[in-house]
Amino acid sequence: MIIKNILITGASSGIGEALALYYAQQKETENLYLCGRNAQRLEQVKKSCEKAGKSKVHTQIIDITNKEEVATWINNSEQSTPLNLVFANAGVATLEETPENIFNTFNTNVMGVINTTTPTIENYKKRQDKDKIIAITASIAGYHGLPACPSYSATKACVKAYGEALRLNLLPYNIQVNTICPGFVRSRITEKNTCPMPFFMEAEPAAKIIAARIKKNVGLISFPWPMRLAVWLGSILPNSVSDFIYKRLPYKV
Repeated sequence: MIIKNILITGASSGIGEALALYYAQQKETENLYLCGRNAQRLEQVKKSCEKAGKSKVHTQIIDITNKEEVATWINNSEQSTPLNLVFANAGVATLEETPENIFNTFNTNVMGVINTTTPTIENYKKRQDKDKIIAITASIAGYHGLPACPSYSATKACVKAYGEALRLNLLPYNIQVNTICPGFVRSRITEKNTCPMPFFMEAEPAAKIIAARIKKNVGLISFPWPMRLAVWLGSILPNSVSDFIYKRLPYKV
């Protein structure tokens, strides 16, 4: 698998920024296509990537919920240099469960992924090569509905299931799909958390784990393992037992 041209949504902070910097340092990387909503942060990421390696860095300010805008950007990037790896990574936290925040969470975390993967899949299907990867960022929170963040956990459960289904659905087209379920990683989302965050980790080591497992074609990239084990057990318990446990977990304040 040759990964020369990489596109990342939500690249202006957190895991997206760390992935951009990681791939910028790789000798085989030729082009990085990065998008975000904050021009100042995105420009800083671009400068850091250019300093870290020799790849060309292309940036675009994009509203990931705008289907036409995202498709145009991805199609133009594909025409410029055939993409090898596309990260559907952009996401938001809900914070207070207000109607506005709930709609924004679903529009960004679910439709943002759909808006990214759909044109990518159509482009990939036209190519005969095997250097075609889609990586979808879900979350450990997607293993079970969480009362502390119902909208966020629901959106991540949705894209987790979507990524797992796409993996086999797109196999006949030689398209590799990896679904990423990180635990608590430093980002603009976790900076706003007020609940306990066990096994918290920095974005840079998280990006290295993700990149290494994509290279090995691990279908579900879920880490750290103690949290994965805990949430997996929570997801298979009878509702009466899981309700007992989740009712006693701390809420955000």
